[in-house]
Amino acid sequence: MEDYNKIIESLGVKYVKARNVRMLKPVALTNFYDIENTIILLNKGKISFGTEEVETLEEGEILFIPGGKMASVTYGGGNPPKVNYETYIGNKDRYYEVNKSIAPSELDEENFSTVTFEAKVFDTVNFFASLDIPPFVIKSEKLRHLVDELIVEEMNEVPGKGRIILNNTEKIVIETIRYILVHRLFVEQLATNSTYFKDPRLLNIFAYIKDEIGGDLSNKVLASVANVSEDYVGQYFKMLTGINPQDYIEYQRMEKAVHMLRTTKKSIREIGREVGYKDTAYFCRRFKMMFGIPAGKMRRRESLMNV
Repeated sequence: MEDYNKIIESLGVKYVKARNVRMLKPVALTNFYDIENTIILLNKGKISFGTEEVETLEEGEILFIPGGKMASVTYGGGNPPKVNYETYIGNKDRYYEVNKSIAPSELDEENFSTVTFEAKVFDTVNFFASLDIPPFVIKSEKLRHLVDELIVEEMNEVPGKGRIILNNTEKIVIETIRYILVHRLFVEQLATNSTYFKDPRLLNIFAYIKDEIGGDLSNKVLASVANVSEDYVGQYFKMLTGINPQDYIEYQRMEKAVHMLRTTKKSIREIGREVGYKDTAYFCRRFKMMFGIPAGKMRRRESLMNV
């Protein structure tokens, strides 16, 4: 438990967005994906998730989707059409409507609340992604109330709004970690996770990758950072994290690219170069392979989601 007190203290939490959404038409979304962590609170109606083993939320329950994990999510009942995320976002008016003025508890229609946030250890590693866990259900009145309060705060323009939202986001992160620990979920992953966050050489590698994301991040360079041999650094990294360093680096580069698409007007060519891809065509291919949509559509998606 002491290890997780230290990890929680080291977490950098960043609020991204929160919405209350009216469901207009049932739809089965085949490839929900985001680089940030997503909470979906079902207020009224039906939501299910999964492919081989489908689970259905009860009203008041929460679906937690860790950053970097693809999920199949069905909004509404019956046998709705299956669509990919690109189609879903491109035709958002058919499927959902963002509620900007009525508290979720006062809505008669089917609706859900969603909160998206970052939670990074030492502002470097996505904590929930580092656990490599699947989407899962949370049954917690306390967490539900925190989400409700955050959504209501998001709807109002009052002094201190940003501070209250950040505080609630931090509480949501801590309550989610507590829920995992108390209910002994993902025990093996937690044991591995707490081990590698105590390894200073690995933390040096994480920090270096973050600072030099657009530069040379070959195994030779990483070996010099960790003071191990080039032949051993890949094995060492995978032994502690479960993935090889180049896969981790690509994920970090794509995460940075998505952030730039959301927050800047730089061209896709410029963004690709800044995150380490000299060949724009190759960057675009890898981006679409990871997220299921082209980089240009990702930028359009973000503008639609912020409406």
